[in-house]
Amino acid sequence: MSTPTGFMEYSRQLPADRDPTERIKDWEEFHKHMSEEELRTQGARCMDCGTPYCHTGMDMAGGTSGCPVNNLIPEWNNLIYRGLWKEALERLHKTNNFPEFTGRICPAPCEGSCTVGLIDQPVTIKTIEQAIIDKGFEEGWVVPNPPEKRTGKNVAIVGSGPAGLAAAAQLNKAGHSVTVYERADRIGGLLMYGIPSMKLDKAVVQRRVDLLAAEGVRFITNTEIGKDISSQQLVDDYDAVVLCGGATKPREFNIEGSALKGVHYAMTYLNGTIKSLLDSGLADGQYISAEGKDVIVIGGGDTGSDCVATALRHGCSSVTQFGTHEIAPLERDTINNPWPQFPNVYTLDYAQEEAKALYGKDPREFSIMTTKFVGDEEGNLKELHTVQIKRIVDETGRKIYQPIPGTEKVFNAQMALIAIGFDGPEQTIVNQMGLETDLRSNVKAPYGKYQTNVEKVFAAGDMRRGQSLVVWAINEGRQAAREVDKYLMGSTVLV
Repeated sequence: MSTPTGFMEYSRQLPADRDPTERIKDWEEFHKHMSEEELRTQGARCMDCGTPYCHTGMDMAGGTSGCPVNNLIPEWNNLIYRGLWKEALERLHKTNNFPEFTGRICPAPCEGSCTVGLIDQPVTIKTIEQAIIDKGFEEGWVVPNPPEKRTGKNVAIVGSGPAGLAAAAQLNKAGHSVTVYERADRIGGLLMYGIPSMKLDKAVVQRRVDLLAAEGVRFITNTEIGKDISSQQLVDDYDAVVLCGGATKPREFNIEGSALKGVHYAMTYLNGTIKSLLDSGLADGQYISAEGKDVIVIGGGDTGSDCVATALRHGCSSVTQFGTHEIAPLERDTINNPWPQFPNVYTLDYAQEEAKALYGKDPREFSIMTTKFVGDEEGNLKELHTVQIKRIVDETGRKIYQPIPGTEKVFNAQMALIAIGFDGPEQTIVNQMGLETDLRSNVKAPYGKYQTNVEKVFAAGDMRRGQSLVVWAINEGRQAAREVDKYLMGSTVLV
């Protein structure tokens, strides 16, 4: 606790964002920064709540409540209030290997379960987290810290996303020799390719990768396990293998006209833009451009919003985002969505804020379903046909969407981006290793153990639990590292 009455004396404050009509002209991060005095005041709002649900981290009612990496939030809020930034950084790094990522891209379930939020606006936790780590780098407090001795054990990690990097950081800290394999040309997984630069500057990702390399982690890019190196060879060559390949298989959207030119999956669209931006500042033209086009984004989640923001920066003529969910209420439904569940309330994400500033309205269409794509005589997409829907419970108890007669509509579009989620991990490694999977095709590795049915092979992150938050991926990578360390050494030094 910072001060007993801070939550009553001070109001919630967030850093200002760059003007939406200006920031869509570039690919720079859109958040501004708060002063140390402002941050100290926000830290003072952290109350003596007894049980800090903000750092519990649990699945609740289909969402996440609290911080999955169990950040010691009240402790570093208090340290910021007292001006002890270096000590706050030490507390932050005890639970989170990459606060510079989570402080930028996490949806902050910690704030949704903040006790102050029961009666007022929650503490500005995410902003304080980012400020602590950014100051740590600025002051030179974050430096390579390689292990004092090596164990002689070699561990391979497949995938360099947040789960893979967290596992690598922890296992390297324990003294094991760690090699991370990545099929892309750059390290970072979805942190590098997948999340646009305006949300997460790629220099921030590369800075952490360079730090891990300086600590002794070995990175190998442009290498796909199961193709360039056989899965069995990996098992034969290493003392343990950790699979952190993610849930990268896109959910198929097979409706009439889905093969038309102009219909693309979201990650193909986003990744191409990010790579071209990094390679040449988009000068090479090696990406799918939305310039001058009417764009429809199918999917109401974060990936869909990133498509909206990217299309705006390409210079699209218009952009509309479809979601099957109903429009959320302005205030939390305390009966069906009680605290400490993540609050399901109406908000504008950065992308919707930009579209509204440019076109005068929220770009989202709610409770809508696409029934078919229609093309011209040359096979190019020209329009989408839709119908409004309502969610009902059928005779078996399943929740399904039912079309509403008479609500059919046609939208002009030359580009459609499919952002409806993922169907688990790609199956090449799974099949080659003979790994058991669950009903969702995720690799079966019990929570708390992370070991698969194949000797020496562990799995973590989205590859094990399915599509999820970056903070869950970091949690999984850390916990899997503990189990690998115990497997190799008989006990573990990791927490």
